[in-house]
Amino acid sequence: MAGRREERHPLNEAHGRVPLRPWQIRDRCFNVRRRGLDPVEIRTFLHRVADELAVAQTALVAVQEENVRIKNALREWQSAQSANHRYR
Repeated sequence: MAGRREERHPLNEAHGRVPLRPWQIRDRCFNVRRRGLDPVEIRTFLHRVADELAVAQTALVAVQEENVRIKNALREWQSAQSANHRYR
């Protein structure tokens, strides 16, 4: 799809794969075979998986941002503690 960009994610780079994006799951097509699976059921399931993936990825970003914030706060606190002990 136009306008959608593949994003690299460190957890999957070790496996040489770019992580799946929700739109990739929603837009995935399968070959149709005689007596195959119900395409409506497949599409419904893929949309459910894509929605759950979107929620998980959003939560992951929030946790990563919080992790950065906490690390920065810890560095500031450590610097302040170090400065306080030097001037005693």
